[in-house]
Amino acid sequence: MARSKAFNEEEVLDKAVAVFWEKGYEAASMQDLVDAMGIQRGSLYATFGSKQQLFLRALTRYGQVVVKQFLDILDSKPSAIASIELFFAQLVEHLLTAGPLRSCLVTNSAIERGLRDAETRQQVLLLLNSLEQGFYKVLQRAHENGELKTDLELNKLASFLTCSMQGLLVMGKVCSDRAALEGINEVTLSMLSK
Repeated sequence: MARSKAFNEEEVLDKAVAVFWEKGYEAASMQDLVDAMGIQRGSLYATFGSKQQLFLRALTRYGQVVVKQFLDILDSKPSAIASIELFFAQLVEHLLTAGPLRSCLVTNSAIERGLRDAETRQQVLLLLNSLEQGFYKVLQRAHENGELKTDLELNKLASFLTCSMQGLLVMGKVCSDRAALEGINEVTLSMLSK
């Protein structure tokens, strides 16, 4: 009979997410992961396989928790445009208050491993596509509500917002000037009107 695990898989995976988010893939040692996750090395390998497999699971978990929280913002207000404005405002707050977890695990992974590892690239693209789809849906709602004052194609505008979000996350890794980050948002959001 197989023994049951003495730990909650999602809880320890959340701890692995934090390690990869703070340190990146290369700098996160197996000992860092074992220590943070609070499980034995053998349990880590038995449950998650290799460091690479754990990393990919961490990216998936990040999507289920963190990316979902941001996508939920896009549905949080009756006004679609107000939801988009809140999304970008919350992004700035995250950048200014998250300490070592500044920026985004998706962004960090794209930069660190996107060109070198096909599995990471695929996972990052899935997460970016889910964000782009979130923007597309809220833009459709804005269009249907008569809030959108632009004649740009919605799919192109959704791609632009996704790109702007990623650019803001990269800038936020090195810039903690609220006015500068909010200025980037102001220009981004100006694309939603004529």
